[in-house]
Amino acid sequence: MNIRIIAVGKIREKFISEGSQEYLKRLRPYAHVEVREVPDEKAPEGLSVREAGQVKVREGERVLRQLKPGQVVIALDSRGRMLSSEQLAGEISGWGLAGKSDLVFVVGGSLGLHRDIIDRADLVLSFGKMTFPHQLMRLVLLEQIYRAFKINKGEPYHK
Repeated sequence: MNIRIIAVGKIREKFISEGSQEYLKRLRPYAHVEVREVPDEKAPEGLSVREAGQVKVREGERVLRQLKPGQVVIALDSRGRMLSSEQLAGEISGWGLAGKSDLVFVVGGSLGLHRDIIDRADLVLSFGKMTFPHQLMRLVLLEQIYRAFKINKGEPYHK
């Protein structure tokens, strides 16, 4: 299985980068996983609705250029479906069994994802109602993908 994470912006905190590298290493026996970063836009506090929309348009265009036909696109958005770890594992397994082995998870920038990406997604996934820094969500996402593979293989880790 090929998994790509397209993320808006760079990781700036060392602990998040180190944690992400650890989960990428743990995932090697299960899937080819890569992270592609697309540049984020400056989004200072106090942007007007129009300015915030323009930021999301520009970031969204960069993300959409990374997507290819036939890929299963999973967009992270707080308004998406909330799944348990077991349900996410089931979705990943189901795509693989259906011959859809090219998965792309999309993590937006600080203002979220543009509507065009949400509309393109095969699954809009929420990690809950709480707000998380988008950089931290990349680490949480990697951990959940790793957990999904462990669940699907019946290997110890998930409790």
